[in-house]
Formats: sequence, structure tokens, C-alpha cells
Amino acid sequence: MTEPHNELGESNTANEPMAGAKAEPTAPDYQHSRSKSNATTDKATMKKAIIALVIFIVLGVIIYGLYKSAQQPQSLTLQGQMQMQQTSIAAKVPGRLAQILVTEGDRVEVGQQLIEMDSPEINAKINQAQAGKQAAQSQLDKAESGARPQEIAQAKAAWQANKAASDLAKSTYERIDRLYKEGLMSRQKRDEAYTQYLANSDKTEAARLQYDLATEGARSEDIAAARAQVAQVDAKLEEARVAQKEANLKSPISGIVDDVIVNAGEVIGQGVPILTLVNPDDQWVVLNVTENHLGQFAIGQQFTGTIPALSSTEAPFTKDFTVYATSTLSDFATWRPTNNDDGFDVRTFEIKARPIDPDDRIRSGMSVLVQIDPTLTTSAAE
Repeated sequence: MTEPHNELGESNTANEPMAGAKAEPTAPDYQHSRSKSNATTDKATMKKAIIALVIFIVLGVIIYGLYKSAQQPQSLTLQGQMQMQQTSIAAKVPGRLAQILVTEGDRVEVGQQLIEMDSPEINAKINQAQAGKQAAQSQLDKAESGARPQEIAQAKAAWQANKAASDLAKSTYERIDRLYKEGLMSRQKRDEAYTQYLANSDKTEAARLQYDLATEGARSEDIAAARAQVAQVDAKLEEARVAQKEANLKSPISGIVDDVIVNAGEVIGQGVPILTLVNPDDQWVVLNVTENHLGQFAIGQQFTGTIPALSSTEAPFTKDFTVYATSTLSDFATWRPTNNDDGFDVRTFEIKARPIDPDDRIRSGMSVLVQIDPTLTTSAAE
């Protein structure tokens, strides 16, 4: 027999089951594709659910945080700066620095010598003033002591000699005058005797005055002039000595040497700063506070500040301060609203407060952090 053929002439025996054999059922291909698609859909749905859950949790945390922030507002931190009383020490006289007796960080007391200056000009002025004082004092001593005993005795002898001559001339004139009246002496002789008598009388008076002058001493005007001369020279000597003290400059205050500006051996002029001193007992903090928080810094009010420079992780360094001064800053520190709905202008004030208990460890320029309550504001700034 011949096998059946299809239209193409191919035998169908390969596709037909063998006679007597049972055909096995097979799953169609579309059933496998459907199972794979269902599994992918389940995974995507689960992934979306997880993402939605995460987003829901994050939103819940954010909403809770915002709610807690609204219920309990955070404090506001202000940053201030410590300052100290600083004094610049300058030379009042020019000269060359021979030695600087202090270094930065040293504590000095009032009257302690800071520098030693080499100034030959000042020494020369002192010597000149001392010599002038000796000369003026000698003139004063002479005026106050008057003439020496020998000079007084000499003046007295001259007066007595002239007095004797005057007495003799008087007696001679009286005799000649009697003889003239009796007609025994000419008028010429009488006039000559009279002239001699007057001359001797004048000499006697001059000698007496000289003797009185020697006895009384110098006039009060001369003594006053001599004393004034001594006082003038004393003033010049004192001026030179003061210049010498100023050259060896001493500290006018008690404090700590903050900065030494010059070096030994340099020539400095009058008024040139040499070093600066700070007074650790006179310290204060400066804060800039807007007027809406100014009520928390009234004069006399106390607050607590933290100094990071002296703090540690375990123990922050805090100080209690008392407000003692408040002043407004310039217009550049004023916040101005852009429209009327933004509120009013807010000015900035400078607050100064002193520590209740000053600390030597605090230095000028250290930061001070102050926590304030932001809810305590004035109605004008709201």
C-alpha cells in the first residue's frame, strides 16, 4: 500500500501516532505566559504598597515634628563679644629704649616701672638746672644775710671819721663867724669856713646812711627778687626730673600686658605708643539685640551667657551678667519692611552687661552665646 501524502507530497506518518500507541496530552503555551504575568503583577503591587507606606510614615513624622515645633518653639541664640578696658601707654619724652622690663601676659601694678630709657639730653638739663639753683641760692643767702661784720665795722668807722671832721668844721666856722662879727676876720674867710662846714656835714650824713644800709642788710625787694630767681630755677630742675621719671615709664594702672609694640634699642618720639595694658577687672559683653527682644535686656536685668572658648564638651563655661547700658545703633542696623503688611521698622540696640563675678581667664574678643525666648516680643514688632 502506498502512504497518504499531503498536498505538498510529504508523508503524514511522522505526525500521526503509531498504531496501537496512546497519545499523551500536552499543556498549551499560552497557559505558561499567563502564570508569569500574574507573578510580575503581584510583585509590582507589593512594591507600590511598600513605597506608599514609607511615604506615609515620612509624612507622618514631618507633620508630627512640625506640630511639636509649633507647640514648643526653639530658643533664639545671640552671639556677643567680650571686651576689656584697654589703655595704651605712650612716652611723653623722646629717647632711645634701653630696656623693656615687662613681656606680654605679665601682670603689673600701679607705679611699676615698664621701660628704661637712655636720654643724655635729660641728664644734661638736670645738671644745668642744679648749677643754676646753686647760683641763685647764693644770691638769696647774700641778700638775706646782709653785709659781713667787717663791712659793717668799716662803714661805722667812715661815718665816725666824717662826723669828727664835720664837728671840727662846725667849731671852726663858729669861731670865724664871731671874729667876723667883731671885725677881726674878713667875710671871705667866714664864707670859706661855712662852705667847709656844709661839705663835711653832707659827707657825715652819707657815711651814716651807708652804715645804716650795712646794718639793715638788703632791701626787701632785692630779697624777693632773689627768692623768685631760686623758685624759677627749682621749677626748671623739677621739670627735668619729671622728664627723667617719664622716660623711665611707670604703669598708671593695674592690669595685664596685652601687647608690646616696640623693641629695645629703638628711638621713639613723644606720644608714640609703647605697649597696651588691659584691666581684667573691668570687663563687659556687647550684644546686638533687635527691639522686639529688648524687653529681655532691661537695665539691671540679669542673664546667663556661655563662653565657648573656655568651655569643654562635658562642662560648658557659663557666666551671669547684669545689663548696665543700652544704646541704639545707626540707621544701617534698622530692618525696614517692604510693604505695610510686613509690620513696622525694627531697630537694633547695643546691650552692654558686666559679669557679676569677673574671671581672669576671660580675654577681650571671646564670643558669648546667650539663649533668649523668641516668644517674648513686643507688640510693635509683631
